[in-house]
Amino acid sequence: MAGRSPKLPQGMPSKRQVLEFIQASDVPAGKREIARAFGLKGQGKISLKRLLKDMAEEGLIDGKKTAYHRMGGVPKVTVLRVIEIEDGEAIAIPDNWSPDAPSEPPRITLKEMKPPRGRGSGKQMPALKPGDRVLSRTEESDSGWTAFPMKKLPARTEGLMGVVELDGTGTPWLAPVDKRVRNSAKIVDLGGAEEGQLVIAEKAGRSDRAGVKVVEVVGDPLAPKSFSLIAIAKHGIPHVFPDGVHESAERAATLALSDKAREDLRHVPIVAIDPADARDHDDAIWAEPDGKGGYNALIAIADVSFYVRPGSALDKEARKRGNSVYFPDRVVPMLPEVLSADVCSLREGEDRAAMVCHVHIDASGQVKTQRFTRAIVRIQHNIAYEDAQTQVDTGNPPEHLANLWGAWKLLAAARKKRDPLELEIPERRVMLNDEGQIAEIAVRERLDAHRVVEDFMIAANVAAAKALEAKNAPVVYRNHEVPAREKMIALRDYMATLDKKLSLGQVITPSLFNRLLADITDESEKAQLMEAVLRSQTQAYYGPANTGHFGLALGSYAHFTSPIRRYSDLLVHRALVDAYKLEQPKPPGSLPDSSGLSDKDRANIKEICDTISQSERRAMAAERDTVDRYVAAWLSSRVGEQFDTRITGVQNFGFFATIEGLGGDGLVPVSTLGSEHFRYEEAAQALVGEDSGTTYKSGDRLKLQLAEANALTGALKFATLDADGNVIEPRGKRPAPRYKRPGNGPKKGKYINGKRGRPGNIRHQGRRK
Repeated sequence: MAGRSPKLPQGMPSKRQVLEFIQASDVPAGKREIARAFGLKGQGKISLKRLLKDMAEEGLIDGKKTAYHRMGGVPKVTVLRVIEIEDGEAIAIPDNWSPDAPSEPPRITLKEMKPPRGRGSGKQMPALKPGDRVLSRTEESDSGWTAFPMKKLPARTEGLMGVVELDGTGTPWLAPVDKRVRNSAKIVDLGGAEEGQLVIAEKAGRSDRAGVKVVEVVGDPLAPKSFSLIAIAKHGIPHVFPDGVHESAERAATLALSDKAREDLRHVPIVAIDPADARDHDDAIWAEPDGKGGYNALIAIADVSFYVRPGSALDKEARKRGNSVYFPDRVVPMLPEVLSADVCSLREGEDRAAMVCHVHIDASGQVKTQRFTRAIVRIQHNIAYEDAQTQVDTGNPPEHLANLWGAWKLLAAARKKRDPLELEIPERRVMLNDEGQIAEIAVRERLDAHRVVEDFMIAANVAAAKALEAKNAPVVYRNHEVPAREKMIALRDYMATLDKKLSLGQVITPSLFNRLLADITDESEKAQLMEAVLRSQTQAYYGPANTGHFGLALGSYAHFTSPIRRYSDLLVHRALVDAYKLEQPKPPGSLPDSSGLSDKDRANIKEICDTISQSERRAMAAERDTVDRYVAAWLSSRVGEQFDTRITGVQNFGFFATIEGLGGDGLVPVSTLGSEHFRYEEAAQALVGEDSGTTYKSGDRLKLQLAEANALTGALKFATLDADGNVIEPRGKRPAPRYKRPGNGPKKGKYINGKRGRPGNIRHQGRRK
């Protein structure tokens, strides 16, 4: 019966309680039955009517007056978020899955948008990719949920991530953590968030005046290890494995290796050279002289395709992630740790499944032959780069390292002849202590040991691409195209400001850029040109059509050597399994039979490549943002100090500079350059003083004072100095006006450089104690 039940709480019910009552009722449940069940009378019934109307508009129940029906939590018109591309179709879930709905959001297939009747072809929906948000009309049928896109919505940005702060009246405001957003926004729905918490919000209406509502609570914004969580939330990086994936990984980890079906290479002293703190070891190498001036070599790569079968829950999650994401404090792995850090990882003294690339390197450094086998290997040593280098530098290294260095010298000679693009781009390394706080930030040292491994991996990647081409098999190429003509024109115009010529009539090759850089002896000028050359390059991507790799000066290139952390490499392994008949005996249990490419993979290879290219860019942006925040946090106690910097970019509003040997781009606003007016010369990438001729151009080195360091945004701001080392007075500086907050925004805040400040503008000037 749907009457009053002693088990039900009396009083206005929540949405969840209404849904549970409708679901459990054995008679049609209308407003009267619901009111009776919860003991509502008078004003309570009026409030219930409003609640039921809201629930109907949200799509939680239908709109019938006599008896309501639970709709499964998906509104008829709602915002969906694409989570993956499967068989060429976008799969999405509701963007804001209500806690009142079932625990698991439904998977909804997005169908192609059709134009309204009688309106011709209409405007077509842009191609969708994981992370896209789409306003859609949803339908439920016996076969599941489908949706028809109505409009692609702007992506959520970091501008709607911020810290909850209260003003003097107790009104909550969102102090943004985006460098580009200056003002706070009024929060109209806290969503359970509390003051001081980092949250993700979205607009509550079309107008900015409508305020924002909190949709996710991230946590303490300045707690150790919080910066990576900010990046994970901002970029929508999947970091929690869904139900079933861990179980799938555990089952896969129990697969036995077959001595009969695999080449036994356990007697070969293969070594893995990796960073000292590496947890997953994808690759290991070995070489020995061939007696004719060349070397026979092995590049053993973790045989991930044996464990991760096409179409499995494990495979679908790996494809959705696309790659592992590396932060200073954590790794968001592509595969569960039972595989990534254990069973697949090539660890010393353990029998491991490997896909092995056998190559013969002749005396000129050319790879003359290659073949691929599935093998069992037993790694002799896991060696850190620094330790391997130290052993070689002693002059009497062990034989296995001496042979590797000997083979590498041949590969390096061939590389030099090929003349790939050589840009000296320093890599920052953030090292944390046991409490998750920064112990040191340094530029990672580039050793010969790094180059040894890198050149062996390049040789294996080229071999994999060519081996698949020889069989007319599908290839996931790693493409890096020739710079676009418009970028070359911009580079030519820039070089003209340096009194240097660049002819666009010649063939554009990496050698051309290398010669330009080699001709410059002045380090400051070389840094300027290197920045300009870097800006002229295109972005690498994955694709089934080969366009070559411009930067490496290679005609065919694929990624084969890191299948634990890159889905592209896993696809290349599967293609090799098919092309060279490397399938293993059928494993017992419920795993898919094949470890090669599925028919779905072959049919949708272009869409898969687009998806993993996007995932890679997402990961790079998240990693860069996190390092910027760590750098800003580390520098927040050093505001007021002077640093040696280099200008990395110039715009009409100012220039950006990075601290030498440390990194962290900071802005120098043009208004702080003094009373003189500076004009922006785009071709020269410079700001030039109209009276004095003082010039600030990309690549210049100068000493600047750190004026601000904001850990939440990762933003730095510098001040220029005069000849005596004093800060230059900003143009038109007047006594500081009273702080004008947006609307009735908060007067106080505490999340700027760890001190109290103004949440309406979290980039206020920090001060040293």
